[in-house]
Amino acid sequence: MFVLDSRLEQDTLRLGDFPLCRLLLMNDANYPWFILVPRREEVSELFQLDSADQQALWREATALAETLKDTFGADKMNVATLGNAVSQLHVHVIARRRDDAAWPAPVWGCHPANPYSEAQVAAIRQKLSLVLTDNFRFAE
Repeated sequence: MFVLDSRLEQDTLRLGDFPLCRLLLMNDANYPWFILVPRREEVSELFQLDSADQQALWREATALAETLKDTFGADKMNVATLGNAVSQLHVHVIARRRDDAAWPAPVWGCHPANPYSEAQVAAIRQKLSLVLTDNFRFAE
């Protein structure tokens, strides 16, 4: 049974699910920062996924990055699997802009998190509903 890491649960907002991954929004309005988490038990490393899941993760991450680049007008997409603070396998997909709060530094720890308002989350969900149509189910 898939259980989301408690730190991811605490720091993010659930948007929905792709066939393999749960899509989360980091609760930090400083950046359009999304996280994909494969819904597999006790997986902390990419190589622990079977080859079909590895390919699915890459397809979902790539498609999401392309969608977010266009949707949020990103200058650069940061896609990373670090897992030093949260061992559960997860992929950060962050739309970076030259005018964002941390540019060109990494977003981690650069500025305190600025939590989203309900209206901001609704606006992001609305934007994504126009582009995430195939193989994505929004959370209720």
